[in-house]
Amino acid sequence: MASSGVGVKDECINAFQDLKLGRKLKYIIYKISDNLKEVVVEKTGDESEYDDFVANLPENECRYAVYDFNYTNDEGGKRTKIVFYTWSPDTARIKMKMVYAATKEAIKKKLDGIYVEIQCTDLAEASYETVFEKVNRK
Repeated sequence: MASSGVGVKDECINAFQDLKLGRKLKYIIYKISDNLKEVVVEKTGDESEYDDFVANLPENECRYAVYDFNYTNDEGGKRTKIVFYTWSPDTARIKMKMVYAATKEAIKKKLDGIYVEIQCTDLAEASYETVFEKVNRK
């Protein structure tokens, strides 16, 4: 349980395993339940387009997300990295930003195999190019 008192439902870990091991999913979007008791799966997708994933991040609400990021490195090699996102738009309520920040480590600890974390406050920080720069140089 996080310092915020928010737990992580088993469905969150199960969905992550489907993405990581089963390659059944391309992305998972997590949210904190309305009663602020647990992190739950809000949406999953198997669309291959990165823009489809980003379009599912709500404009004014915080979320966590995991994306199976495929790219070609500078040497021409195909790579896949699991990216964890903390989506905290500037327009989100302050209280929710604080709850998401306090809960982030609890969910990250449950998701073994994350390559890099991206913190986003706007769409530019979640852009393919920005994420590519981070995964390609690590």
